[in-house]
Amino acid sequence: MTNRTNSPRLAQPVQSLVLLVAALSVGILGCSQTRRQEPQAQQGSDPPKVVTTILPMTQFTRAVAGDRAEVRPLIPPQMGTHSFQARPEEVRLLAQADVLVINGLGMETFLEGLIASAGNPQLQIVDSSEGLPTLRAEEPEHGHSHGHGHGHSHGHSHGHSHGHGHGHPHGHSHGEFNPHIWLDPRRAIQQVENIRDGLISVDPAGAEIYQANAAAFIEKLKALDEEIERRLAPFAGKKFVVFHNFAPYFAERYNLKAEFLVEPEASPSPEDVRRVMETVRASGLKTILVEPQLGSNNPFEVLARDLGIQVRVFDPIETAGPEGLEPEYYLTVMRQNVENLVSAFEKEKAWVPLQLPVVGQAALEHLLARGR
Repeated sequence: MTNRTNSPRLAQPVQSLVLLVAALSVGILGCSQTRRQEPQAQQGSDPPKVVTTILPMTQFTRAVAGDRAEVRPLIPPQMGTHSFQARPEEVRLLAQADVLVINGLGMETFLEGLIASAGNPQLQIVDSSEGLPTLRAEEPEHGHSHGHGHGHSHGHSHGHSHGHGHGHPHGHSHGEFNPHIWLDPRRAIQQVENIRDGLISVDPAGAEIYQANAAAFIEKLKALDEEIERRLAPFAGKKFVVFHNFAPYFAERYNLKAEFLVEPEASPSPEDVRRVMETVRASGLKTILVEPQLGSNNPFEVLARDLGIQVRVFDPIETAGPEGLEPEYYLTVMRQNVENLVSAFEKEKAWVPLQLPVVGQAALEHLLARGR
């Protein structure tokens, strides 16, 4: 009975001590959890390190990021995807990056091995072509860019980890879809929106900055699109011929027809020469548009002289000097492309030459030798 009588009195201080220890433990654990979460919160507010692939991706991403995030190109601006060979510097750049912005549609066929070498499981990939309507890649004999639209959704979500590879063969044809979507300003707007959303998903603290910057650049792209539409409206339905197949999206947007002459990464063949001559005969072609990347030694200069046609420039914005990294460069080059195209259209008449000069054997041999 005594024990039972004294037990409640003895239990009170013991119980109080247990409650005090428990309270202190909760407080200590709470502080510990707070301390563990602080670095994560600080890390989440840090601007991400962003890497881009081709030149338009650098331009668009810099437009969106502004001063909020560091944006560095993986490929030097003067180098195209076909001549790019990753060095240790590029591997390190990807290893330290938080975000990689790509064009997609098989444009970056070199990435799969490079990402694996970087060994960065935290790398988030933003595919700017996500959800955009696409056009199928075509052979030179069927270089029309109209009437082949397809909704494109290849299942890449913003911010997925590495292992990204389209499995397309290396070369400018890239695979099933033509990748040159940035040459249509309306699709470029969608790319900017995808980049904006991708950066926000990685860096929510910068959302307001990314939204404002994207909106400002999109307004410039809309103005560019309206300007190009006005300039090219008088030439609706006309055909223009480019050297490589980079123009179908541009042509589709402005109600033109684009044909191309040869596949890249290959020496021009006698079949290529015949195709060019047949195109000239059929259409009274007066101008071929070539990329500035070909330089003055492009193999069709000889043919153009023999056929009495001009060679003008249409820049697909795949290489440039250091100035090409800036967003305004895209706007400037697109306007220049339109001026060159308008000049080509204005020169062409509804006149087909009665007789075309024949490419001599010596000239043809010279052409093929230069193309190898």
